Formats: sequence, C-alpha cells, structure tokens
Amino acid sequence: MSISSVFDISTKSLMAYQEALDVTSNNISNASNPDYTRQQVILSSTSPQQLGNFIFGTGVQLSDIQRVRDSLTDSQIRNNNALYSNNDQRSTILNQVQQLFAEPSSSGLSSLSSAFFNAWQQLSVTPDSNSLRNNVIQAAQNLSTQIQNINDGLNSVKSDLVSEAKTQVGQINTDLQQIQSLNVQIYQSQVSGQQPNDLMDQRDKVIDDLSKLANINVTYDSGNSAVISIGGIFAVDRAHYTQLQVTETNGKMGLTTTDGSATGALTGGSLFALTDMYNNTIAGYQSSLDNYVNNLMNGVNAQHATGYNLDNPPQTGTSFFSGYQNGTLSINSQILQDPSKIAASSDGTSGNGNIALNIANLLNQKDSNGVSLNDSYNQLISQVGSDTQNATNSAQSYQLVLNQLQNQKSSVSGVNTDEEMSNVIQYQKSYDASAKIISIASQMLDTIINMVA
Repeated sequence: MSISSVFDISTKSLMAYQEALDVTSNNISNASNPDYTRQQVILSSTSPQQLGNFIFGTGVQLSDIQRVRDSLTDSQIRNNNALYSNNDQRSTILNQVQQLFAEPSSSGLSSLSSAFFNAWQQLSVTPDSNSLRNNVIQAAQNLSTQIQNINDGLNSVKSDLVSEAKTQVGQINTDLQQIQSLNVQIYQSQVSGQQPNDLMDQRDKVIDDLSKLANINVTYDSGNSAVISIGGIFAVDRAHYTQLQVTETNGKMGLTTTDGSATGALTGGSLFALTDMYNNTIAGYQSSLDNYVNNLMNGVNAQHATGYNLDNPPQTGTSFFSGYQNGTLSINSQILQDPSKIAASSDGTSGNGNIALNIANLLNQKDSNGVSLNDSYNQLISQVGSDTQNATNSAQSYQLVLNQLQNQKSSVSGVNTDEEMSNVIQYQKSYDASAKIISIASQMLDTIINMVA
C-alpha cells in the first residue's frame, strides 16, 4: 500500500469527522428547540481495494445523517392530541354554558321558578290582594327574562362555535397546503441526494398541529411524502391537497370538501368538539329547557283557564301565558295591563284562592313518569355539571398521557448535551489522529525524497 493511499485514507477521515462535528454542533445548537429531532451520524467503511492476495481498507466516510425518531410514539402523540384537544375544547365551552344558567344563585332559573310559584302560594292566602297579584306578575316577568337570557346565551355560544369552526378549518387548509409544499421539497431534496432532515422536522410539526384540530390518518409513500386523510376525507399527498369547509345543513354543522363531494366523519380534535357541541350537546340542553318551559307554561295555563278573575261578573277560560316561541315566554297582555285578570278563584268568589294554590303546587307535582317540574330542571343542571366535569377530568387525564409521551419522545429524539459533548471529544480525537497520520505520511515522503536526492 503506497504513501499516497495513506494520504487518501487520512484525508477521507478528516472530511468524515469534520462533517460529524458539524452535525454534532447542529444538535447542540438546537438543544432547546422542541421541534428539532436529534440527528445521528452514520459512519461506514469505503469500498476496499484488492492488491494481489490482500484486501486493504480505503478509509471511512459519512454515509448518512439520520433523524432519531420513534414512529410509534409519534402516532400515539397525534392520537392523544386529538383526544386531549377534543375534551379541552369541550371543557371551555361547557364552562361558558354553566355560567349562563348561573346555578346555584338568586338569579338562576331554579330560584326564579321557586319565587314564581311562591308568589302564587302567597296569593292563594289573600287572593283579592292587588299587591300580591303584582308580585305574581313581577315573578313571571323575572322568570321570562331569565329564560330569554339563557336561550340568547345558548344561541350566542352556538354562533361562536360556528365562527371558531370556520377559523379552525381555515387553519387546517393552511396546514394542508404547507404539508403538500414540504412533501415536494423533501422529495426533490432526496432525489438530488440531499438529506432534508430539517424539512421533515417542519413537516412533523405541522402534522402534530393538525392532529390537535381533527382526527387524522398519516401514512408515507415510497417517496417519503406524507399522505393524510381527515375524518376519512383525502387531505394531502405530494401532488394534491384538498380544500375543506364548514357547512350548516338543517341545523347541523359539518366538515366537507369545498365542492361538497365528501363529508368528514369527525371523531377527535377541537373541531370535533365544536361540531358535536353544536349538533348534539347544546341542542340537547335547549331541548330540555324548552320541555321544562313548555311543561311549566302548559301546567299553569291549564289550571288558570279553569279559574275566575276579579271582573264583575268573574271571567274564566283565560291563559296566564300567551305562548313560548323563539326562547321567549310571553305573559298574557291583558294580565300585564290589569292584575285583576289573574284567575285565582275556583268558584268566582274573591276570597277563594284554590286555583292559585293549585298552580303553586305545580312545581313539585309529579307527572305520569314520577318527575316534577323541579326534578326536570334539576336533571338539566345536573347534566350540564356532569358533562363539564367529565370533559375537564378527561382533558387533565389526556394531558398527563401527553406529558409522558412527550417525555418519551424527548428521551429518544431530544438532544442530550452531555452525550453530544462526548461525541465532540470522540470526533475531535479522531480528527486529530487523522491529521497526525497525514503529518507522519508527509515525513515519510520527505525521507524518501531525501534518500533519492
């Protein structure tokens, strides 16, 4: 083996360990970057050379720079991102809904309903009292106002859900466009023989962000391009990406392609929380509230219509409430103008308060299913509270799981500065040794030249 071969081997070694030091330096400089994946130097022997009966090594080369990544952990993080974001979004929305009901408090519907029926109880004792009749009207107005406030609040929350869903779908479209662009750049870099690790880090970050918004499925094709679907809808590959939109049809909010050719089946992510809360949870609360108010109105009107007011002669057959529409419980306008129109008597005498007493008893009177008005409203409030607590607890649980997975990811893909400094020392010593060999080979060459001269 010639001295020139020694020079060649040592030069390759210098270049390889210089590149290894560059990679290690890049790792150390990104030690605090949470989106960076640690890169690992892969050194391999160059092709050997055969001289006669002997095979001689020709040195070392840097054959690859690999990202240290655990695909299983990545998949688990993305799945749990969708679960956590779903419950965290629900918890936020449900806390807003709880505040609308304002329970328990003096301004809550429970207290105002009790005050309304208590006013009838007081009127039953002194049914010809004008002030007590005014108290009934005032209590009914307070009740109606709170019912209107709750309905307006729930509709406002639903409107906010639509706006937020459109914002999130806009972000999804931006992410998909970015992923498609990165797919192209990564493919082109690989075709040209480059290792686009930083570009793949960027793509992984966008995919992780996307997994917080909706349930996604991620695979990779032969060109290492990410192929993603969202709720079963094809979303992006290297050649195309799909534009998505929020739609409202028959009171239901959903995710579709802009051309309407496909509908997403959302099961996770904050976007799923928004659509499900809009379509089911809040709609269910509104339905329960409507049932409560309608039962209250119908029960009061049924009793009131059989009673007599203070007219001369006493009149019967009138309703206390004129209707319940669009979240508004309306009181009979004649009663509002003249409290004597309230029908408290069962026989037409001014001192009889049986009808008022019957109405007062409606709050706790059981229906055929054994459920009172008071019970039905308490069930609604209990359901809101239970849903809120469950969402909050689930969000906290998934946050703990995510923290563990992120720690697991960091232990694999994160930069350990102590380990990297050890690599620096190792590569530096190897670099110095290679330089020393060149120096020795140079001295050997000088000796040979001097011998010949």
